[in-house]
Amino acid sequence: MGIREPRDGPSRRNAEVRAGQTITVTDHGTPVDRPTALERLVAEGIVQPPVRTKTPAADPVDGGVALSEIAPSDRR
Repeated sequence: MGIREPRDGPSRRNAEVRAGQTITVTDHGTPVDRPTALERLVAEGIVQPPVRTKTPAADPVDGGVALSEIAPSDRR
């Protein structure tokens, strides 16, 4: 059901749940509060999250000359 539907008849929805029906609330078709595939795999112990984060790339170095000027001379 869409995210707005529960407020459009809460007593009817409560009765459905009491009768054993499962209701999934969605937001634009995506279930709300549903774990992602990765979160499920971590919870099941199938995968482990990384111990450390990736190190960022180093800052670029300015050699004072364009690569297009160097490349033709190296090819000869």
